[in-house]
Formats: sequence, structure tokens, C-alpha cells
Amino acid sequence: MNSLKTRLLEGEFITAAWAELGCPDIAEILVRHGWPVVLIDGEHGIGDLETWVSVARAVEAAGGEVILRVPEGTDTMLKKVLDRGFRSIVVPMVNTVEQAQQIARSCHYPVRGTGGIGRGYAAPIVRGSDYGTRPDYASRTANEDVLVFVQCETPESVSALAEIAGVEGIDGIFLGPNDLAATLGHIEDMDHATPQAVFAEVEAKVLGAGKLLATVPGGGRDFATLRQKGFGLVAGVNDISVLVEGIRTSAAARDAELGRNVVDATAAAPRRY
Repeated sequence: MNSLKTRLLEGEFITAAWAELGCPDIAEILVRHGWPVVLIDGEHGIGDLETWVSVARAVEAAGGEVILRVPEGTDTMLKKVLDRGFRSIVVPMVNTVEQAQQIARSCHYPVRGTGGIGRGYAAPIVRGSDYGTRPDYASRTANEDVLVFVQCETPESVSALAEIAGVEGIDGIFLGPNDLAATLGHIEDMDHATPQAVFAEVEAKVLGAGKLLATVPGGGRDFATLRQKGFGLVAGVNDISVLVEGIRTSAAARDAELGRNVVDATAAAPRRY
């Protein structure tokens, strides 16, 4: 069973690290050093579906759990990632209830899909069913296991959010704060009062619908603040930022020891959002 989904539904607060580089070894290192949940970024990160599967195998072999953000929410993309064994999915840029309904249909076997339309059947031969060794996969566990977040990143999405959150088969809303701030006219300025007010509106609508909330830190909102606000999943550091920060720090230490002009190791490493 999808223990990550169970933990979230039971009210546990879960933190995750982003995997951008498509490197199984780095993902394994994240798990073994304090980040047991890894969110693979298929939207902006490196690699394709088989790269993501390799990263997922490394995470799972190290005892961790994986979430995949797909690049887009088409039926073709979703059925492929589900067949390849991903059970926890984030879909970006979902602006309408019609999009959310289509995503929910694509992620569930019939008859849960409207009009009997839903995820295509190939259960006995896919990685998602452990290649046929889970006999109740299509009939029961696949629909129960799948965890689907859709991203709220535009004013259009905020306007339709109550309806989007109410779609059966959509488990939660992932707030993309920097994208939402940008579409509100405040790119790279999440602290501004306008996006802050809209963030609060998103939170109220999602919690009011009884659905899960997810996001990233930023805009004066750290892990502790977001947990207090009711978020269940927060994806923090990413592998690129951790690598850059370590490189900058080691270069500054080297230059200080040698009496050279010190590299500015205090400059902010690039963040995911």
C-alpha cells in the first residue's frame, strides 16, 4: 500500500527534497542523509520517464519514498508513469475543474472514471503491479494507492479552486507560490501583501474542502510555519542547491586558508522556487 498517502491522510507532516539532476546516486544520498521522501521534478529537472524510474529505484532501495511531478497532465503521460510504478503524483498548471476531472479519470481504473472512461488496462505486465505479482492491483489497490496533487499557480486556478478540490480522485492541492506570485504581478516577491493574501485564500479553500495541502518554503513561510497553517507536505531543499552551497562553502574555506580574496559563500544558492 502507498504508506505516504496513508501517513498524509492520518495527519502526519511530511517533508521532501527535490531531485532535479536525474541522478540515482544523489537521490540515494538524500535518503541516507535525512531526506527519506524525494520529489522527482519531471517538469523542470533533467531526464525522461526512464530516468525518473532509475531515480525511484535508488530511492526505494535506500528505504525512501518517491513522488513524481510530471511535466504535464495528459492522459498519455499519466498512464505511462502509473504503469511504470509511480503512485504519488503532482500535476502542474491545473487551472480548471475540467482539467482536474480529466486528470482524476486518467489516474484511476474504471468505473470510477466518468462514463466508465479511465486509466487504460495493462495490469499484468506493468511495473506498477510488480509485473503481475499483485493480483488485486487493478480491481482494488491501484485506485486506493494513487495519490494525486494538482498545482495551483494562477489566479484562474484560485478562482476555480473550490471546484477543483472537490473533484473525486484529486487528493490535494500543491500551492506553487512563486508561480502564483508571478502571475499576480510579483515575480520573485512572494513577501508582497498581494500574493500573501492569495496564499491564505488558497489555504482556506483547500482545507475547507477537506483536501491535503502541499507547497514549498518561501515568502517568510518555513517548515514550522507551514505545518502550523495546515500543510501536510512541504518540499524543501533540492539537490542542485545543496551541491552549490557545499561548493561555495568549500571554496570560501580554501581561499580563507590561503589568504586569497574570499568567495562569497553567503550568497543564496539557487532555490527550487
